[in-house]
Amino acid sequence: MTHGTDRYLALKLAGLVAAMFVFGFALVPLYDVFCELTGFGGKTATAAAAVVETPDEGRTVRVEFLASVARGAPWQFEPAVSHMEVHPGQLYETHFRARNLTGAQLVAQAVPSVAPGPAARYFNKTECFCFTSQRFQPYEERELTVAFMVAPELPSHVDTLSLSYTYFSVSE
Repeated sequence: MTHGTDRYLALKLAGLVAAMFVFGFALVPLYDVFCELTGFGGKTATAAAAVVETPDEGRTVRVEFLASVARGAPWQFEPAVSHMEVHPGQLYETHFRARNLTGAQLVAQAVPSVAPGPAARYFNKTECFCFTSQRFQPYEERELTVAFMVAPELPSHVDTLSLSYTYFSVSE
């Protein structure tokens, strides 16, 4: 009788392990969908969400640009300007500068975030270096482009947005 119980327990544990494995793979896409729908986590809208709007010339929003490097990552990374005053509905472009501080070829990935989080859904990027990984030669410095628009539907009580990027080294 104990062999049947042991086998049943082993099957239950194997099923539990398989379910945890599947859940682990599904978690990232589910989290991305959740963040895109709610603006949680500062995820921004991308080119598909950006539609040419009529600019709201009567309103300005301050967009602040922040850059950080993952701990221990061999990068110099900074925005070209600290902030811009923008009209919702108008397309703007800005740049960040990144430099590989090593004598080796490296690949980098930028992870964006917008604060306040609920306002992220109104920040639309049409072009961004964060969409793909960037390959740098030894000691290479590069200017990276971001084209964006703040949607006119941004709630009126929000007058400042912060766009921040964290730069990571990634393996291929």
